[in-house]
Order: sequence, then C-alpha cells, then structure tokens
Amino acid sequence: MTAFAGEPSGADSEQGVWQKREYSFQYFGFTTTYSCDGLASKLKVLLLAAGARADAKSTSEACDRGYGVPDKFARARLTFYTLAPAANGENASPPVNGVWRSVRFADRSPRELALGDCELIEQFRDKVLPMFTTRNVESQMTCVPNQLSGSAINLRFEVLGVPGANKK
Repeated sequence: MTAFAGEPSGADSEQGVWQKREYSFQYFGFTTTYSCDGLASKLKVLLLAAGARADAKSTSEACDRGYGVPDKFARARLTFYTLAPAANGENASPPVNGVWRSVRFADRSPRELALGDCELIEQFRDKVLPMFTTRNVESQMTCVPNQLSGSAINLRFEVLGVPGANKK
C-alpha cells in the first residue's frame, strides 16, 4: 500500500526530539528567477511539506532589489525544527511520538509547485533535505536549464515526523 504525503508510511514509529536548524539559502537558477520574498514563501512550502515543525520560518535576507522584484541571487533565512530519533538527538526537547511519513515533490504536489521550480527543488534536496531525518530517498529529477520542456520533478522520500502534521 502506498501512503500519500503526510500519511504514516507504515506501522513503524519511534520516539523523536525536535532539533533547531538554521540555514542561509542562496538560490541561483537559470529557468526561474524569484524575488527574495517569493523565494522565502516557496521555501516555507517545501519545509512544511518535508516535515518541518509548523512554526518554520523563512524570511527574505540581504536582497539587493526591493520587495517583489526578481533577483538573480535571491536569499532566504530558514529557521525550522526537524524531528530526529531520540537516541541520536541532543535531548534539548522532551521526546514525542514520531512516525515515518511518505513525501513526494512533483509538478503541483504540493499544489504551489510547478515545473519552473525544478532547480529550486534540486537545491533544496541537496542543501536542506539532509537536515531532516529521511530514508528511502528517490530522486528522479530532470531540470533542463532555460526551459520547462523536458524538465521533470520527481522527488520521493520518507521523513520522521509527527502524526497528522502539515496536512493541507
């Protein structure tokens, strides 16, 4: 049986602790240019869909251009919490019951994503996803620079999260 994003992927569960993560994300792509606030908004969608705690923050950072203006070097500051196995965690927070949930990034999944976000999702996969507790990562991404034709978003993984979190 295949689980959909946000649903538990099986009966296996484990104790986890929340760990704080901070990252300065600088995007550079050929196909899509984001404003700094647009990048921050898109990254928050990715964080929540990937299993970050609901209080995740993504704010524009040090942008040369004003609000809403595309910037070749858009930046965003990410502050979020990920669930780590209690045995591996720094025990900074009380343990919570965690479950493994299936997540899939594709065109319109989550609905805010489109083919033009392919390079952003690649960079998220490489720079931010390693901060999450994941398993069974399958990346079949094809991002063709400067065009949407031929691009494909297909990133699947399981993430340790809390039951019922971040459902839309």
